Amino acid sequence: MPLQKFLFQPGINKEGTSYSNEGGWFDSNLVRFRKGLPEKIGGWAKSSLDSFQSTARGLHAWVALDGTKYLGVGTTWKYYILAGTSYYDITPIRSTDENVTTFAATNGSAVITATDTAHGAVVNDFVTISNAVSLGGNITASVLNQEHQITSVPDVNTYTFTVSATANSSDSGNGGSATDAAYQLNVGLDVYVPSSGWGAGTWGAGTFGSTTALSFANQLRLWSHDNFGEDLIINPRFGGVFYWDQSNSLTTRAVALSDLSEADLAPTKALQVMVSDIDRHVICFGADPLNTGGTARTGTIDPMFIAWSDQENAAVWNPLATNTAGSFRLSAGSSIVGATRAKQEILVWTDTSLYSMSFIGQPFTFGLNLVNEGVGLVSPNAMVNSPKGVFWMDKKGFYGYNGAVQEIPCTVQDYVFSDINEVQAYQIFGFVNKAFDEVGWFYCSADATVIDKYVVYNYEENVWTIGTLSRTAWIDEGIFDNPKATSSSSDVGYLYNHETGNDNDGNPMTNVFIESSDFDIDPGGEDFQFISRIIPDIKFTGTGSTGSGGQSVNVVLKRRNFPGEDLTTAVTSTCDSATTKIDTRVRGRQAVLRIESDDDGAAGSTEGVGFRVGAMRLNFRPDGRR
Repeated sequence: MPLQKFLFQPGINKEGTSYSNEGGWFDSNLVRFRKGLPEKIGGWAKSSLDSFQSTARGLHAWVALDGTKYLGVGTTWKYYILAGTSYYDITPIRSTDENVTTFAATNGSAVITATDTAHGAVVNDFVTISNAVSLGGNITASVLNQEHQITSVPDVNTYTFTVSATANSSDSGNGGSATDAAYQLNVGLDVYVPSSGWGAGTWGAGTFGSTTALSFANQLRLWSHDNFGEDLIINPRFGGVFYWDQSNSLTTRAVALSDLSEADLAPTKALQVMVSDIDRHVICFGADPLNTGGTARTGTIDPMFIAWSDQENAAVWNPLATNTAGSFRLSAGSSIVGATRAKQEILVWTDTSLYSMSFIGQPFTFGLNLVNEGVGLVSPNAMVNSPKGVFWMDKKGFYGYNGAVQEIPCTVQDYVFSDINEVQAYQIFGFVNKAFDEVGWFYCSADATVIDKYVVYNYEENVWTIGTLSRTAWIDEGIFDNPKATSSSSDVGYLYNHETGNDNDGNPMTNVFIESSDFDIDPGGEDFQFISRIIPDIKFTGTGSTGSGGQSVNVVLKRRNFPGEDLTTAVTSTCDSATTKIDTRVRGRQAVLRIESDDDGAAGSTEGVGFRVGAMRLNFRPDGRR
């Protein structure tokens, strides 16, 4: 029987069974489709050898007037600015208690107990001590007068931290009466903690994103941020709004917007901040409104309230006839979930609806239109703006907007939503990779409390791929040459350049594969067939060497006789650019073809590997009906 060519349809399709998707691809990892053919994705490498603390949840890039490139990095514990290859901590100070903090040490221990009435700290908070004096022994002034991370909070008036020295019997002092303690913002958590709001019961039931379920401290920490010119405005969700002035250097911290010298009724809390594109208003979504007299902010978030500053003035929020500051309240839904800039408009999602907000000039400044009721947003960062419009993830599907809302048909929809941790939905974030016409979402699988999976949609070729990878924040190329993403382990995080080389930060990328659906060996699906040969069509595109012993993959052939049987691996053969054929002895009714990374190969064949799969050919001959 002549060779039969197999050119599988592009995209992963898991909506049916493997057998019903005959002629297509059924599973993948770290593979994309380009011009209809599957290929290994690009590699990644650390952008900086310096690390940051905890888990990053937001990245924002901008350029100062002098051309300096900055990257804002909002993490569970802190907010950093990356300049060059160094991280600068600009985390705002929550409060400073002067001349009241005292210390106690225990002989043989490095744990210090601090006493400060109503300190307001939580575990893992950071406090900077200054002006303390020695406790009398090993716990010197220099040991105390630095930044410390709080390890326990026994009560509202005391907390402990660990220092670099062990106390001895002479450490009986209390640090003196002039000690100052500067407390940074309360830290957040790496996971979402459900309470009586959304996520407490059935997914989507209750008040999705409500203030009952989400609070500032002791909750998943999410950040929003935007640059106001060359300065930066940041907001930890449900927390304060802060301003970092670039002219004050990277060694200064961000300060509360309400503490600026020209501040006039600036919001003190918000769910998200943004700077409008052309008209340059600072916008707070879910801001605390003015009191009934219009003389002060209430300090309590209204989750459906939107406020904006005077044009070109981040500090003035008092709505007067002489400025363009103002506000309005949304009506459809119970809470604003997220917002993003789109083409000449700002899209705002509540838990049940989508609004369009656009600049219309005085006297109203902004106009508001209800675009759609019945579609929401699964998390505050689950939307992404692309050259083909805005895409987002809802609680049970994927949508696009380019003037109108459209549901995006998804060939892996059931696979994604049947294996997702609903409680950790707020960790989901969207990303765009314009160089490859892709948008995607990272999410926690059903049994995971940290992000471990992704789903990607190619909006030009209308195909989907899936895979396993842990990333917690992403920013596409633009100001920087490559897409950048973050990953953390044991509270140590790194920033990675993506689409660079073919490897995993200097090591071979493992568990790369693409696997076909079942196909009938016999065209009629009745007779057994014997497969005697595979003619591979694989192009090696990586930076590693080619030829015999160079870049390689494994070609795997699996078989079964009935759809209900388990697949049996019949052939696993290494294939490089010098491989012309693979001889086999496989008998069956159905087969599956898999191309995978050669994870057990020698260094020369596994490093710098890139590949693209074309039309594979198999040689069949009849082999009876039993």
